[in-house]
Amino acid sequence: MSAPAKLAWTGVCKRFDGAPVLDGFDLSVAAGRSLVIIGGSGQGKSVAIKVALGLLSPDAGAVSLDGRDVLGLGEQARRELFSRIGVLFQGSALFDSLTVWENVAFRLIHADRVPRRMAKARAVDALARVRLSATVADLRPSELSGGMQKRVGLARAIIGDPEVLFFDEPTTGLDPISAAAINALIVDQVRRLGCTAVSITHDLASARTIGDEIAMLQGGQIVWRGPAADLDRTDNAYVRQFVDGRPDGPITSAA
Repeated sequence: MSAPAKLAWTGVCKRFDGAPVLDGFDLSVAAGRSLVIIGGSGQGKSVAIKVALGLLSPDAGAVSLDGRDVLGLGEQARRELFSRIGVLFQGSALFDSLTVWENVAFRLIHADRVPRRMAKARAVDALARVRLSATVADLRPSELSGGMQKRVGLARAIIGDPEVLFFDEPTTGLDPISAAAINALIVDQVRRLGCTAVSITHDLASARTIGDEIAMLQGGQIVWRGPAADLDRTDNAYVRQFVDGRPDGPITSAA
């Protein structure tokens, strides 16, 4: 009998105002693998991650981590489970009122009750992992460039050495050079931690770089999945239209 997937969505359904966003969504990712979910705007990519994180409750279906259903857990069990997860949010989602190191160490201080001196030392170490010097630790996020803010967000995601990492549009708003640097850091950190990664992105260059596998979400379901190298050679009609940016095909533009 094969071991269960590290993370799996099974038959997940979610509607908003009666309209289905996820409609029997099935997807799994094995331990130590990096999976990227692509798809057009409004197809439910962010919803899938929010369901997995417990930020949204599905109308039906299940989400499991190491074979354990995470949707029915009590508050304490959920907190323990999700201490094993790190998230790089879209736009970095840094607190302007806190210093860089306080942002990075936020969970250590407020959830794990790590003393501030120790938390700062760990934050500085996490910043070094994303190639930021200790000199930025006492700055405010507003004093950093967009690319540096992304690095701080990544440092916060990895500070607890998570088993699972989620990346929500990690290169949005970045120029191509900064985006390439973030992609390289993501690959480095996923390999260093040996963790499982799930990313959502519109950026196909990013998807090709950070993903071992790519899955396409359309109409609330996965319509294609394969190795990243197959993205440019599959004849799947949905993938070809999306990758080639053609107006004609099975995907109808909402614009």
